[in-house]
Amino acid sequence: MMKKRHLLEKPWFLRLALVGLIAGVLFIYHFVQNSDHSLLCSFAGESPRADSSATQIQLSAILHYATSRIVPQQTLAEITVSFDVLQSLASCNFLVFGLGFDSLMWSSFNARGDTLFLEEDPKWVQTVLKDAPTLRAHTVRYRTHLSEADDLLSTYRSVPECMPPTAYLRGNNRCKLALSDLPDEVYDKEWDLIMIDAPRGYFPEAPGRMAAIFSAAVMARARVRPGVTHVFLHDVDRRVEKVYAEEFLCRKYLVGSVGRLWHFEIPPAASLSRASDSTGFC
Repeated sequence: MMKKRHLLEKPWFLRLALVGLIAGVLFIYHFVQNSDHSLLCSFAGESPRADSSATQIQLSAILHYATSRIVPQQTLAEITVSFDVLQSLASCNFLVFGLGFDSLMWSSFNARGDTLFLEEDPKWVQTVLKDAPTLRAHTVRYRTHLSEADDLLSTYRSVPECMPPTAYLRGNNRCKLALSDLPDEVYDKEWDLIMIDAPRGYFPEAPGRMAAIFSAAVMARARVRPGVTHVFLHDVDRRVEKVYAEEFLCRKYLVGSVGRLWHFEIPPAASLSRASDSTGFC
């Protein structure tokens, strides 16, 4: 998902596979229209216009990837993990940290759901939305730098606002790991899937993904609706991503690993014991 600014060309068969995946969405969409949706997210209130819009974004994605030499940075195997979960849940709430060449793909996989992208660079948001105006994206201001990762990890427990069960996000200026000034819709909605493939985390002055990982954990624990929150973290070959994932997303909730992608299923805090709350996120 990432910028993105280094335009990596992938083999032709990966482009073809991505087109096939998106085309498969259209097939599944028409299949489930007349199927029993009792195990899927509710489709109540959908209209023919909404169905038409879903199909349109899927067709736009097929056209885009069939005619472009630029494809997502995730591998086909990594993409397929998230694709399978999205299809099992049907139309759901999908929050993506990062905006890039794969955004149209993710949105098309969840065409009848709500997909929102959070991006650090306002200029990059304008660039992407110019070519894909149907995408929904917000600019995020991060308060961290990658160079602070070790210090933040060693000191966050001393800040009560960072610790369960009282950790929160909106307006939490005391906890530097909390994304405290996101748009209200991010806080007001419960996200079924959260993909973390941003912000940048490969040089000291970059924001790093510490706050994104922490905030995803807080969102997942605050869930009220039934079920778990699926969290996907990319680039776990990097030390900070791996260490923060183990601290906040928790090894015991890790259900899958493919390439550089980890898949977590995090239960709401309401289903956890007070003892686990008192000892931290894990």
